Amino acid sequence: MTAALLRDLLYAQLGNGLKEQTMTDFDRRAVVGGLTVAGLAAVSTSANAAPSMLKLADIKKEADVACVYHCDFGETPRFAQVLNNISNHYSVYGNPLEVQLAIVAHSAGVRYFLTDWVGSPWKDEALDPGIFERVQNVAKDGLKVYLCDITFQRLKLDRAKVRNAEFISFVPSGVATVAALQSKGFGYIKIG
Repeated sequence: MTAALLRDLLYAQLGNGLKEQTMTDFDRRAVVGGLTVAGLAAVSTSANAAPSMLKLADIKKEADVACVYHCDFGETPRFAQVLNNISNHYSVYGNPLEVQLAIVAHSAGVRYFLTDWVGSPWKDEALDPGIFERVQNVAKDGLKVYLCDITFQRLKLDRAKVRNAEFISFVPSGVATVAALQSKGFGYIKIG
């Protein structure tokens, strides 16, 4: 919590007369209460909570053009090509709201959304630190990423290792999500 935000919180609790008062005039309960709120806010924003779980019915088609990119592979050059295609896809639309793009990742495809691969089937492989940066760049245009919960269960992957990003959510099943999105009018693209 910033000092300005804490100051405003204290002003709200004590009134505008606080501006003319000195530190010795503070109501100690207000200061302690403000610091407690600041501490709780810092803890809640720094915790790496796993992304939320969506139901298939929660995912709606919200643009005339919508495509799902199916990612069930672990070859980094192939995933980089997925990101190239998504970037190219967005580039032909003047407004990112005209197109809705999603990646559904399951099996080895979930690896690109983890903070590290320790304890995973890919623990002996090198993680390309720039690949998630590229995901974040295309996500600025509205990309959504849906991770398969069945994959996490079967591979015993730690959900807390998923990157902390608003555009990432869990879905019950990757393949069921691909099919559900197609039934809702999403086009299907698989790079390979």
